[in-house]
Amino acid sequence: MLPTVIVPIRGALAALDACLAALDRSLDAGAVVLLADDASGDPRAAGLLSGWCAGTRLAARHLRGERPRGLPAACNAAFAEAGESDVVLLAPDVLPAGEWLSAFAAAARDAGDVASLSAWSNDGEICGFPQFCEPSPPPADPAELQRAAVAGRTRVPAQLPAAAGPAVLLRREALRRFGDFDAVTFRHLEQALADWCRRADAMGWRHLLCESVFVARRSAESAPVTPDQAEDLARLLARWPDQHERMARFILEDPLRSARRALQESLDELARTGPQGDLFGRSSP
Repeated sequence: MLPTVIVPIRGALAALDACLAALDRSLDAGAVVLLADDASGDPRAAGLLSGWCAGTRLAARHLRGERPRGLPAACNAAFAEAGESDVVLLAPDVLPAGEWLSAFAAAARDAGDVASLSAWSNDGEICGFPQFCEPSPPPADPAELQRAAVAGRTRVPAQLPAAAGPAVLLRREALRRFGDFDAVTFRHLEQALADWCRRADAMGWRHLLCESVFVARRSAESAPVTPDQAEDLARLLARWPDQHERMARFILEDPLRSARRALQESLDELARTGPQGDLFGRSSP
């Protein structure tokens, strides 16, 4: 069974439109896509989403709340709608390509005590490639980079302190055991996901890099932290006081260095049999 794709909906309609088009191109007919809409106030978004659901060959549904309750609550509704499948949380500004969903499914199969799998991305925080914790421009050919990710995966997947980046698979078994997001405490997805990961950690489950999946992401301008986001972060740190320390230690140690090297070597191998230049738009000498 393929995972259900869940797209939490927020603004930036141009990026969302491109994301939906990329889903149409990269997924087989009948793949399940749920649009988790937290009662978006932009009337253009409702028209875009309902029109896409009506015209796509995918099994797409627009789940719109009656009133805004925060994206964690919208995602929880989508988790319930997804039934027994694993779910992939996909940011609405990504451009997935190639066999990315099948690669996610293969990585999740027989994953044992793994709660989450996080994909590579050019803007993927700790799962960033080619830069670690720094955004890069989206690659010229995301599908080619997806092929390189499948070919370049290592035998021992790297463990993460938490799920990260714009494409994260949550295993259904973990959702059954630890519940869904704490939508009462958190209104923002980043903190709700971090809290969910820590709950899984406390029960001995792991979070891994999914080396066989790469998703391109449009580079977005950083927005200032809003007061309610700051409140969410304060609640997260009150519950898990060592959260910043854990992440800082991971960044300092950079255990993904060898995995990035393997992906780069896979890209180099593809470049030897393809056109000159690289997939991030830099010309060869």
